[in-house]
Amino acid sequence: MPERLERTWSLATARALLPEVRERTRVAVDETEQLLAERNAAKADSPERRAADERVQRRVSRWAREMEALGLEVKGVWLVDFDTGGGYYCWRWPEEGLDYFHGYDEGFDGRTRIQ
Repeated sequence: MPERLERTWSLATARALLPEVRERTRVAVDETEQLLAERNAAKADSPERRAADERVQRRVSRWAREMEALGLEVKGVWLVDFDTGGGYYCWRWPEEGLDYFHGYDEGFDGRTRIQ
């Protein structure tokens, strides 16, 4: 299992990594959507549906581990923060850019656009 990197990010270094974060997330989202389609096609409370639920969970968990290995903090499904040492640059799929910041105490709802 990859070790989690602990680091702080400048806006420039965080934005430089964003294309990789976006691509890894796009792949995970696409795979998860396919798994959810398979899940939804299965009968409720069936072994197939339970197995599909487990595959979805494993895929989301794998994405989270990938993000943590890059030194990001996973705050939700397809939501990551880049620690600045004074708060977080905040990104959520499918945002194109890294355009938001929030302090350590504000969380996602308190994020503001980076000027």
